[in-house]
Amino acid sequence: MLEVSNIALPLDAGLPEGGPSVRAALARVLGLDVLDIQGFNLLKRSVDARKKHDVHFVCTYAVQVDHAVQERVLERGVKPPVNVKLHVPYAGYRAPEPERALPERPVVVGFGPAGLFCAWVLAQAGTNPIVLERGRDVDARTADVEAFSKGGPLDANSNVQFGEGGAGTFSDGKLTSGIKNPRCADVLHAFVDFGAPAEILWQAKPHIGTDRLAGTVRAMRERIIELGGEVRFNTRLDGLDLVDDRVRAVRCTDVRSGDSEVIPASDVVLACGHSARDTFAMLKDAGFAMERKSFAAGVRIEHLQRDINRAQYGSAATHPALGAADYKLAVHLPAGRGVYTFCMCPGGEVVCAASEDGGVCVNGMSRFARDGRNANAAVLVGIDPEDLPGDDVLAGVELQRQMEQAAYAAAGGTYAAPAQTVGDYLANRSSSGPARGKHAVQPTYARGVVWCDLRRVLPGFIGDALADALPLLDRRLKGFANPAAVLTGVEARSSSPVRIVRDRTTCMADAPDGTAGCGLYPCGEGAGYAGGIMSAAVDGIRVAECLIGRYQR
Repeated sequence: MLEVSNIALPLDAGLPEGGPSVRAALARVLGLDVLDIQGFNLLKRSVDARKKHDVHFVCTYAVQVDHAVQERVLERGVKPPVNVKLHVPYAGYRAPEPERALPERPVVVGFGPAGLFCAWVLAQAGTNPIVLERGRDVDARTADVEAFSKGGPLDANSNVQFGEGGAGTFSDGKLTSGIKNPRCADVLHAFVDFGAPAEILWQAKPHIGTDRLAGTVRAMRERIIELGGEVRFNTRLDGLDLVDDRVRAVRCTDVRSGDSEVIPASDVVLACGHSARDTFAMLKDAGFAMERKSFAAGVRIEHLQRDINRAQYGSAATHPALGAADYKLAVHLPAGRGVYTFCMCPGGEVVCAASEDGGVCVNGMSRFARDGRNANAAVLVGIDPEDLPGDDVLAGVELQRQMEQAAYAAAGGTYAAPAQTVGDYLANRSSSGPARGKHAVQPTYARGVVWCDLRRVLPGFIGDALADALPLLDRRLKGFANPAAVLTGVEARSSSPVRIVRDRTTCMADAPDGTAGCGLYPCGEGAGYAGGIMSAAVDGIRVAECLIGRYQR
């Protein structure tokens, strides 16, 4: 089978009836008759919208031809920019197996993408992992999130941040990542095997959607249990017991009943997520090595999705083969600080992402169809360790908390969110309501917004950087700084502000006295080793393989 890449195709080729035109295009670039093409399937598709008068797809296909034709094409090649090579089908993932028995069942703390994929690999390897998750299962958690969005009380253990699937369950389910790791294919295929849409295998920017991701996560959990794993919801990690500089047990509490338990464990994967602030404090107090790391904070910006479509695709914006347009923007300000968009959610909504009493935090999410009226994205200002006062390793956590508490107070202490139009923000005046006119944006934050001056909520350096960056971002995407666009605050949980130090080879943390290989494996986004669903899942696989490798030598 041949793999033919970098083929430019018209948008009509992406319609259900576009198969014949694809076949003809493949025959043309390969120098074959259409009858030589026995079959083909899409491997990758992206949109090239650099020229608004010529928006088209750029595709990669696996093409079935007979052996003699295949050899002829490979020998003579094709005309650039098209490329051709022998296609190597995905071979599947096989977990390594330990060569000797583990002293106890491994414990995985946290059931977001990192913990989920780590437990999946450990279960396949026959180690019967125990998963501890402070939140609830995805169905109960969804009910808790919906109740809070409708005005109910906050459950500090079951919300957008905590619970089965992690924070990514209530996002767009985006699977894009800057990492180039072969395990990315394993993650995508695993998601499809457990019910995610097959399109994620060929989308250049794959996404599952919040509405589909919950079922996929549930199916993975059920498989882990079938393989001998155990998942304990409503169970919070409270501490680690070490003997002779090695982990020997975890201490945990049932957050519903208050009952405590000690679980023997020699291998503990800490995949706690970026919002487990109490866990960070516990590790600091216990003396584990931690360090500040760069992170970012800012606001959510909302536009009309139709305006984003037009800005990105021009007159092709309404073509039925194109979905809702997205964007990814970044600028470096003259003083050197970076400002960028993050977690862009086409056709989505701004969600209530608080996990602590007295703090307002926002995030964005989209469903698979991405058919909402608004587009939203985080606009974040980079924060370096040098921006933080003192030498407390958790100073970044404290800055996040201060921002969220300021947002809570500015919006009246009801978990409504503070908001302002872009026009008013740039004019340095308080907003009293949404703008009017054909570009007017109605905020989607479910608990309602309180119009105000966001500069009084944000730290000065963040507020100033946003004001400087918005006009520059508008140069990269026309209409980004539309005065009618809405800013909602605050977004402070885009990544972890700390890193739990681990060995690059074993993925294990040192014991508090510096002894190597204590049996604790910091993992995923909360530990500072990932940023998003894909990279967190990949890190979960890697850590599981390292843990198993401990018992192969």
